[in-house]
Amino acid sequence: MIFVSIASYRDPDLVSTIEDCLRRARHPDQLHLAVLEQNSVPSDIPKALTGRAGRFSYLHLDHRYSRGPCWARSMIGTYLRDEEFFFQIDAHMRFDDGWDDLLVQAHRQVSSHNPRAIISSYPCAFDLQEGVVCKRKMPGMALVLKPRPEASLGETTPVLAYHAVPTPAAAPMPGFHVGAGCLFANASLLQQVPIDPWLYFHGEEQDLAVRAWTHGWDIWHMPDMPIYHLYHSGGGRPVHWDAADDAEREFRWWELDRQAARRLSSLFYEGADLGVYGLGSVRSMDEFAAASGVDYRRRQIRSAAP
Repeated sequence: MIFVSIASYRDPDLVSTIEDCLRRARHPDQLHLAVLEQNSVPSDIPKALTGRAGRFSYLHLDHRYSRGPCWARSMIGTYLRDEEFFFQIDAHMRFDDGWDDLLVQAHRQVSSHNPRAIISSYPCAFDLQEGVVCKRKMPGMALVLKPRPEASLGETTPVLAYHAVPTPAAAPMPGFHVGAGCLFANASLLQQVPIDPWLYFHGEEQDLAVRAWTHGWDIWHMPDMPIYHLYHSGGGRPVHWDAADDAEREFRWWELDRQAARRLSSLFYEGADLGVYGLGSVRSMDEFAAASGVDYRRRQIRSAAP
């Protein structure tokens, strides 16, 4: 069974995402959709899920009390039961037919190297043109995540900008970064590397990737990922840091962002002990630097080892 985590912040595409996820799954009865909807008024999610196969967990929260994406995803993780797989997505996604089988098959393939395997990327885009879904496919390509050419590690924050590099591939390719909006792994990942609720947004993917890697998890980018993401604003889709939303809260988004940057710096630069949200002991940060080319301890980015 697959635990599907969907954190939604005032997202008008949420219902369509859920419906497409279920409609295009080969085995919808083997899905557990866990949805946290952050909005002033609940949508028709419970009605949309009524009578569908599979398991459903739904929580509504007034968006004025939200503390950001990482906090929301951490909350959703508490609904995990006995599922074999964990699939984290955004609330504005589309799918290919049989996406569940395709991800499971790819995971079985890479698990032959190491059972602690993560399949992730920034997936291809889709657009909505007069209500019609247009998928921007890249056949035969794996989208490999790498630091942007201009990226650098700052003195006070290790947050880096990554991008997806289309790379011809016939099989999943190893990598060192994840896309938080498209991540598939064995469900034990959530128990061994739980999502840190004290992070905000920037640095979320680096935190998860490095912590997972040092805990012994391998990251893979599969070709022809059967998932698509709506990258533009989606017709004015609100985000957590919108000024109007922020004005309704007793705390500011930048306060959460600054707190998260300090926390990430203490972990990557200083090796702070953050308990269950800390680094693993299976692999070291020096090993990560040698393999990935991102050296947090020395604040350098260089070519990865061959």
